[in-house]
Amino acid sequence: MANHKSALKRIRSNEKRRVLNKYQHKTTRNAIKALRLSTEKSDASAKLSNVISMIDKLAKKNIIHDNKASNLKSKLTKFVSAL
Repeated sequence: MANHKSALKRIRSNEKRRVLNKYQHKTTRNAIKALRLSTEKSDASAKLSNVISMIDKLAKKNIIHDNKASNLKSKLTKFVSAL
């Protein structure tokens, strides 16, 4: 266990960030699943803009890698355009 005051604070702040990152990542994954399950093009295209925004936010905060974000956005856009 850490002894310095700053190290103890760092442990607390890291835990807060970890929980928030986990929540945001899981929420985005659920949104992606919902998008992939949609069958109507109008519904899917409405969801697509929200999902792309969520993916961009994750990439900006380095929760996911930039290339993974690009790959996800590309695949989802292809999926929606194929409907």
